[in-house]
Amino acid sequence: MSVPHTEAPARPTSAAVGGADGVVPTLAELIALRSVALGCRPPRRARHGSTGPAPSPLRGRGMEYAESRGYTPGDDARHIDWRLTARSGRMHTKLFQAERQRLTLIVADTAPALYFGTRVRFKSVQAARAGAVAAWAALRDGDRVAALRGSEREPLVPPAGGMRGVLRVLDALVRWYAAPPADDAGLPVALDHARRLLRPGSRLHVLADAGSLASVPPATWAGLSQHNEVAVLLIEDPLERDPPAARLPFLTERVRVEADLEDPGQRQRWRQMFPDAVAASAASLRARGVRVDVLATDAASHAWLPASANPGVRT
Repeated sequence: MSVPHTEAPARPTSAAVGGADGVVPTLAELIALRSVALGCRPPRRARHGSTGPAPSPLRGRGMEYAESRGYTPGDDARHIDWRLTARSGRMHTKLFQAERQRLTLIVADTAPALYFGTRVRFKSVQAARAGAVAAWAALRDGDRVAALRGSEREPLVPPAGGMRGVLRVLDALVRWYAAPPADDAGLPVALDHARRLLRPGSRLHVLADAGSLASVPPATWAGLSQHNEVAVLLIEDPLERDPPAARLPFLTERVRVEADLEDPGQRQRWRQMFPDAVAASAASLRARGVRVDVLATDAASHAWLPASANPGVRT
């Protein structure tokens, strides 16, 4: 599924997007999102006498060896201490030092379908803004932050904490979403890079067009979410969800075409291609332990953030 470019997408006013034109993201607007991200606080840790789930201060198993202990059923077979097992004649498993600074990794889909928009801003700009909110939220939570896209040539933005880490990510988002990169290798390549970078307990945010999900094997999502917190943010334009009943001109592959959306049959095919496909993708991801949000281009760029801080899925 891909979205053709309208011949003359509506350009938003500067006032609507805080001084930006909504076609190309700016570093200034991404920096300005810091206040809204910091204002959305995650659930507080449980105190004495309180009930319900609360996030742990530990970030999952680290890579630094701590000690070995006797093996118990349910331990990960990959962590068996074979040397001690051989010496003692009893099965032992390795324990690792828990990480206290989690990694937040932002994966940016740069498919051509994202560089399009009819309301307030392009989908690419909304993706950049949502990625900036995720980066600021990582700073708020004390995480290291990194970012990458589907490319065989461009290296990832390496993990770093504090303002330095966030600003590196924001700079990359501005570059990646200014125009479709010529070397875009697709979302599957980006997720393969992410898989090799993540460690158990990491947080993964994927900014994507729904059409890009069709090329990702279902097993990829299951593998990513097994030991990490995975959230997918699907960026959509209001035209995709609710097109007008009219003849609309589009430009796709440099060819001008018209869609007669007054025709019931064509409207049904449009629904199958866009809103129905988004709903199906969301359901498939949820079944594999992935959180899903759908963010329209005319919505607040931080509207998805409470869903990433609390249990459940909002579509």
